[in-house]
Amino acid sequence: MTTLELNPDFIIADEQELRGLFAPTHDLAVQKCRNSLGEHAQAFIRRSPFLCIGSQGPDGRADVSPRGDPPGFVTILDDRTLAIPDRPGNNRLDTLSNIIVNPTVGLLFIIPGFEDTLRVNGRATLTRDPALLESMAVAGRAPKLAIVVTISEVFLHCAKAFRRSRLWSAEHFQDRSEMPSLIKMILDDTTGAPTDKDEMQRMDDGLEEDYRRSMY
Repeated sequence: MTTLELNPDFIIADEQELRGLFAPTHDLAVQKCRNSLGEHAQAFIRRSPFLCIGSQGPDGRADVSPRGDPPGFVTILDDRTLAIPDRPGNNRLDTLSNIIVNPTVGLLFIIPGFEDTLRVNGRATLTRDPALLESMAVAGRAPKLAIVVTISEVFLHCAKAFRRSRLWSAEHFQDRSEMPSLIKMILDDTTGAPTDKDEMQRMDDGLEEDYRRSMY
């Protein structure tokens, strides 16, 4: 793969130059941004089984992490506060560690079949409040902590990205078997995957078993 070197003459380095490339946004795009959850934003969150949360560490390193559960897994505490359960994962704790040092977060809520999305920006706090965690229990298991977000901005986002990508169009779904399994890809990039197909299959089966045991 050839490394591309960007021509410095074409690098955009200030906002004035950036905005000069685009027409002004229309009034509604500005007016739709609120600092609290209205009726429709709340309904959107209650329907959503999936979100992505963006955070940033003290060194400026950015991170985006997925969160998913049954629809309505994010608790609306009031019109300016949300609570997201933290389910078992890989224990890298990237998002949680970032929040401790830099509480600014961005959320993107997605509903299967919906082409529009909901964006929420705010400041996050980690809590072990027992009453809150028990209210988020699934299959009798409460999360170890929750991410509580105080909202600064919330607005609905248009459908163009989903329509361009045809994300929900079944005829554009890709065949998962055309790429290696998750475990094989990780091993290929690290210690090396086993060449024995039976051993590789046992590792793939082990991941599925781990999913079954540790979802909650």
